[in-house]
Amino acid sequence: MANVEYRKCWALLHKLHLISLLVVFAQSLSISSSDVIHHGRKLSALVPSSPLVLQYHKGPLLTGPAAINVYILWYGRFSPSQKAIVSDFVSSLGATTPTQPSVSSWWATTHRYTDSTKKGVSSVIKIRGQASDALYSLGKNLKRTHIALLVKGALAKRLFPSDAKGIYVVLTADDVYVERFCMNSCGFHDSIPLSKRGRILFGWVGNSAVQCPGQCAWPFAAPLYGPPTAPLFPPNGDVGVDGMIINIAAILAGTATNPFNTGYYQGSALAPEEAVSACSGIFGKGAYPGYPGELLVDGKNKASYNAYGINGREFLVPGIWEPSQFACKTTLS
Repeated sequence: MANVEYRKCWALLHKLHLISLLVVFAQSLSISSSDVIHHGRKLSALVPSSPLVLQYHKGPLLTGPAAINVYILWYGRFSPSQKAIVSDFVSSLGATTPTQPSVSSWWATTHRYTDSTKKGVSSVIKIRGQASDALYSLGKNLKRTHIALLVKGALAKRLFPSDAKGIYVVLTADDVYVERFCMNSCGFHDSIPLSKRGRILFGWVGNSAVQCPGQCAWPFAAPLYGPPTAPLFPPNGDVGVDGMIINIAAILAGTATNPFNTGYYQGSALAPEEAVSACSGIFGKGAYPGYPGELLVDGKNKASYNAYGINGREFLVPGIWEPSQFACKTTLS
């Protein structure tokens, strides 16, 4: 089965944004810069937008009421604080958080993705196990196939149980290079056969802090292309890990709604646009290429976020396709 990747085509988006700004500037030399931006939005609004449709391809989803179990394999060196950020985020997906907007309300959108029996994706998602490979057992230069080998190895060593309702997530440290990382991918998910008991699901996300933060940790790092916009301050104070949160959210949602590449997606099965990847770059109301949208700002540290999690955490989660609206939705829209 082909990898299903979470691509963040910031290079193209920023180039398009730069072109649009130049066109508007050429047509509006006599008005102020704020008017140029406003006028640019109006010009784009004149072009009717088509509904965004992710077609259902009749395959299985990770439906409820059973929980989706997440197993995390930390590959390389991660600090305790970095692990805590990720663990709190994944735990927040299925937790009840009284303060809104919440991470769990973001995940609730996936429940509206239904299978052929009208069952929705499970609203319960839990961390069932974690293990570390801090000694880089396969080195620091990994092929895509090595990610699957790491998962198989963890199962063989009984670090994790074999779980058909589980998602095994491999997270690589900032000094680990993974094939095609930073080229056209910030993460991917796939499945591998497990004897006669079907297939198991796994995903990978890398820490881009050193290698390509402008591609895989935007808007917490300056983009590589387009207008030189100032990066936002990450809610947990870690550009690489806060960027990973965005990509982990995308991979988990994509796996739940398109586990075997026969679920919900748009376009080719070889390069599908999924629940989150179809909404790349959208985090708040009014988002457009190069601008993440209107976000909440923490009064103490000036960090930008759009969702509350457990243990007082704040996170930035990506836009997600809303089946009932045929459009991308954020926690703030």
